[in-house]
Amino acid sequence: MRVTPATQLCRVCIYIVGMKASTFLKYLLFVLAGLGVVVSMLAWRVHNSQPGTAELCSINEHWDCGTVQHSRYAEFLGMPVAGIGVAGYTLFLVLLVFDSKRVRQVFFLLAIGAMGFALYLSYIEDRILLVWCLYCVISQATITLVLLTSGLRLFFERAKD
Repeated sequence: MRVTPATQLCRVCIYIVGMKASTFLKYLLFVLAGLGVVVSMLAWRVHNSQPGTAELCSINEHWDCGTVQHSRYAEFLGMPVAGIGVAGYTLFLVLLVFDSKRVRQVFFLLAIGAMGFALYLSYIEDRILLVWCLYCVISQATITLVLLTSGLRLFFERAKD
């Protein structure tokens, strides 16, 4: 019997629906943290490139990763912000492996801090640099989803108690 893409999608949906909410949210956090690592590595690559080189995400005068990644705001305490992103998302992946109630609480608190830092960086792009970095915006959306998902995970844990 031939398995069509629609059949395969139905099987995935049935598997997901049958999964406990906390398990599904944990897998979703793995995917989001992995996406964050990849996007942060791409931004770090731009940070380490020569200024003025044509970049994939240099779309126009309002969307230019090179301008953002080579600005004085691209480093925080002497470390590239994109490198901090790689480290942060990697920490999230490690915390997901060592899962416990306390770790989930720490994860949520770290996600709040990461969200605050991402909002600060978005403010700089919007109000000071007047240029947006596509990778940064994707990372901002990713950390927003990480925060919401980890909050939901804590909520479902409390509802279970």
